[in-house]
Amino acid sequence: MNKQIENNRNFMKCPSFLEAMKESDQSKNVTPPPHGKEITTELISLQNAKCPVTEASYLKILDIRRSVRNYDADAMMTQSQLAFLLHSAQGIQEYRGNNETATLRPVPSGGARHPFETYVAVKNVEGLESGIYYYAPVANVGEKKVSLTYMRALPDEAQVSLMLMGQAWAAKAQAIVFLTCVPYRSEWRYVELSHRVVLIDLGHVGQNLMLSAASMGLGSCCMAAYDQALCDEALNVDGTDEYTVYAVAVGVPK
Repeated sequence: MNKQIENNRNFMKCPSFLEAMKESDQSKNVTPPPHGKEITTELISLQNAKCPVTEASYLKILDIRRSVRNYDADAMMTQSQLAFLLHSAQGIQEYRGNNETATLRPVPSGGARHPFETYVAVKNVEGLESGIYYYAPVANVGEKKVSLTYMRALPDEAQVSLMLMGQAWAAKAQAIVFLTCVPYRSEWRYVELSHRVVLIDLGHVGQNLMLSAASMGLGSCCMAAYDQALCDEALNVDGTDEYTVYAVAVGVPK
């Protein structure tokens, strides 16, 4: 057997958490990392007064969820749809624990660490300038309100395609959600065992995004293939203490 394959299989197996956690920063009473980035630029609040869900039957949503790669490039996503999508993935419902060390969100996360940040490449969303935005859930804890900060202009379709390893169809989507990992949020509790947990958590977020998209009549597709350096550069992350781990295209099906 290929040695790398053997190592990867072993990585998937469950090690002894109790032993590893004895050496964690949490066990040493080190101050936990923040739950999100400090906001230093103007917040943009999305309009979400009207519930955008068009299919309320959970059974139906499970039946219609599919990976969709063909989008109507001329159609517009509403701000309510984008807000619902982002909140369902990473909105903070409340803080828990001494000194608010944990957050509760619509998705589960090992130790309630939630080691992800969310960015969205907006192409066609009503009332929003196209561009790359950062989602700031810490700005609206306990609310359904969703706030963004504008980061930079949207790269052209050819560059977005390069960022996504030639998946040109994704560049037609109304929005692309990029998830990054801030590994120390999980490492603070789980030390070297964190990274297996983080990958499990990532699947929870992707499924929420897809089910939420389906509930609004939108199509979506999760992408594990992307150019690490190009995505990290576009999102202005350092590639070490924060790095891209997932991309999900969401759009109006054609």
